[in-house]
Amino acid sequence: MNIEQKIEAVLFWKGEPVQKKKLADILHISIDEINEGLSKLKESLAGRGIVLQENGDEVTLGTPPELTELFENLQKEELNKDLSKASLETLSIILYKNGATRAEIDYIRGVNSSFTLRALSIRGLVEKVADTKDSRRFIYKPTFDLLSFMGVEKVEDLPNYEDIKNGVETAAKNLEEENKEIEK
Repeated sequence: MNIEQKIEAVLFWKGEPVQKKKLADILHISIDEINEGLSKLKESLAGRGIVLQENGDEVTLGTPPELTELFENLQKEELNKDLSKASLETLSIILYKNGATRAEIDYIRGVNSSFTLRALSIRGLVEKVADTKDSRRFIYKPTFDLLSFMGVEKVEDLPNYEDIKNGVETAAKNLEEENKEIEK
């Protein structure tokens, strides 16, 4: 497999912007080789439904600008649909924990929540903020729009907040303990 295919696979897997230096570290090659691979990848993606986007030292896969209207229509359709059971479960965890990492949400739900979190983010119901304790991860928090839609001023006003919060925190602590055991 050539370098541009490896770069494409890493960018697809990450699903978010990646620094060129990080790509070089992941693939154990030089920045010059990364730049050459990115150039070839950009050429091979020309005229397709995916483009290589660059912003300073970061790169990611995206969609071409000429498809903007299509995605706007898809987004409107998505926003008009009712929330799925998975979305409601995920929102509950985020609300009652008042912010949770994807790993915590996945652990509590028992399934990967990436697409659910993306959908909730697109709807403006959750926001992704950097974790102050660990810069490698993000915390998903409820937005003001969500709280306003639910008719509460703060998450503590939710029904049975203390009881449910304690249950969610217990599950999150179990995750931390399991992770510590795995790291040993």
